[in-house]
Amino acid sequence: MKEKKPNLNLFESEELPFTEELTTVLYENPKMRVERILSMGQASPEGFWYDQEELEWLTLLTGDALIEYEDGRAVTLHTGEMLTIEPHERHRVAYTSVEPLCTWLCVFLKEC
Repeated sequence: MKEKKPNLNLFESEELPFTEELTTVLYENPKMRVERILSMGQASPEGFWYDQEELEWLTLLTGDALIEYEDGRAVTLHTGEMLTIEPHERHRVAYTSVEPLCTWLCVFLKEC
């Protein structure tokens, strides 16, 4: 019999404080992945751009963040706000708040 994992509270972490983002895969299948990401001041390295094959839908459950796009656009996110990032839409995380920490819920969808 497969052992059940304990329930995860999206707003709690036993690993505070931390120096690297903490990513937990909550669900995954061949077409979709759901992650909880915790950030405390982490940002993408200068000059680094994510270029993902998947569509990413995200919501910032807690905290504040700034997403920059390679084309010069920037989106500031506050608690409860959502964003969709299209496949190959080059972007980076320019800022994440420390207090409160950023709790992200991200859904990655692959093309069917």
